[in-house]
Amino acid sequence: MSEDNMSNKLCCASCGIAEVDEVKLKECADCDLARYCSDECLKEHKSQHKRECKKRAVELRDELLFKQPESSHRGDCPICCLPLSLVLEKSTMMTCCSKVICNGCNYANKIREIEGKLHPKCPFCRKPTVETYEGDKQRMKRIEVNDQAAMCAEGVVQYQKGDHNKAFEYYTKAAQLGDVQAHYHLSILYDDGHGVEKDRGREIHHLEEAAIGGHPYARYNLGVHEWINGNNERAVKHWIIAANLGDDDSIKPLIDYFKEGFVSKDDLAAALRAHQAAVDATKSPQRDAAEEYYRSKDNINTEDC
Repeated sequence: MSEDNMSNKLCCASCGIAEVDEVKLKECADCDLARYCSDECLKEHKSQHKRECKKRAVELRDELLFKQPESSHRGDCPICCLPLSLVLEKSTMMTCCSKVICNGCNYANKIREIEGKLHPKCPFCRKPTVETYEGDKQRMKRIEVNDQAAMCAEGVVQYQKGDHNKAFEYYTKAAQLGDVQAHYHLSILYDDGHGVEKDRGREIHHLEEAAIGGHPYARYNLGVHEWINGNNERAVKHWIIAANLGDDDSIKPLIDYFKEGFVSKDDLAAALRAHQAAVDATKSPQRDAAEEYYRSKDNINTEDC
């Protein structure tokens, strides 16, 4: 940081007054280069600060955008505390509490209930499980108390029914409350023009918000956009981050562009190792047993047909 910028951090960038007990400086809302003692000073200095502020805001956004998330947006199963798989079919959202439970814990709970001849209950909150139509009512109750996950789930239901306008409303409310998956769904709506006019700028905004929140599919899509626009280095960064979160789709472009010289050998090797580690972290003997159980169940149902 330059001496001028350091001075702006210690004193009001407009009038020059230093921060003391009775004078508190507020940082510029868009960058970290200037601080002001009042709204009046901020307004007076705006024209001088505008260009530098805009440049720094872009830098800060990129720092946030290209920071490797600690985990994917899916988080951990609240029971076994292992990372949830990116494959949605390997977990279930409970309508009673909106918790996403891995198939391993669901399976273990089911076996316990069968062996103990117990009534089926949610493995997390222990409320009795209900039929589908009752589950819809439970989800709406969760929405009434601003449950962002329930809002996003209802958006999916409405989208599948073909009501894209309602889906957009639920996704928007969920995204405003910080739901990462909702941001991703909104990017798709803006890309397809379903329930809203097509808007590439808003699509990219929601993809970025989802990517920052650890959504690897949003990250992959950003990589594709950057590559199409000729920003190869940014595209590779996105795919490496997505691969590190366990995204399979990002591996192929990394391998392809390694062959063309856009990805270094060390970066590709590191991404492959991190990808495998992320996938392995979602596995457990209990989850393997559940997968075998559901696979055999599907085979029985297929034979009956």
